[in-house]
Amino acid sequence: MEEPRSRPGRGVRRALSEQDKEERRAEILAAAKKVFARKGYHATTIAEIAKTAKLSYGSIYWYFDSKDALFHELMESEGQALRRHVTEALTTTPTDGAPDAPFRAAVRTTFEFFESDRALVKLLFRDSYSLGDRFEKHLFGIYEGFIGDIEQIVADAAERGIVADYPPRMVAFSVAALVGQIAHRRVVTDDGLPAAVVADFVVSLLLNGLLPR
Repeated sequence: MEEPRSRPGRGVRRALSEQDKEERRAEILAAAKKVFARKGYHATTIAEIAKTAKLSYGSIYWYFDSKDALFHELMESEGQALRRHVTEALTTTPTDGAPDAPFRAAVRTTFEFFESDRALVKLLFRDSYSLGDRFEKHLFGIYEGFIGDIEQIVADAAERGIVADYPPRMVAFSVAALVGQIAHRRVVTDDGLPAAVVADFVVSLLLNGLLPR
């Protein structure tokens, strides 16, 4: 159930400049991420987020209309951050290297991103799926961007003859699902393997399968 909404009283000072507002929103999102990851969506309250952000309870509502809205924006922000990391990895991958280098770079940087931020893995693969239809459409939109990036990599690889000419969208969904499930499992049970080793295994599995060669 959503907490009753209130507005801050006269004693609460609002951030005035646009930069102040953006910094305050970022502080609230960072605090929300910590609390959501620790307690889960349903058990988290706006009061706890405010306490973690060192703000008054009511001041949170100057920036977010509800806990739902806060969670939505947090997911959107994290999804964009992941895509930026993948894009950066691709742009810094030498074009004259191994033909499957872009594919490996995209998978590796995704694992490394999740490895460095386990709170994000909990939010994406624990809380989001447990929230039902309210968040399904929004979460689908976040994944669409990431899957679109993977789809382009797969399509390019197929055009160059590196991978079989399967429907790239279906391959991209399969890659995202495999990476997501392994990332989630590694949060629950640490296998002790570096992200790069796990990424190489996933790429080799996808490219070569399990049959002996």
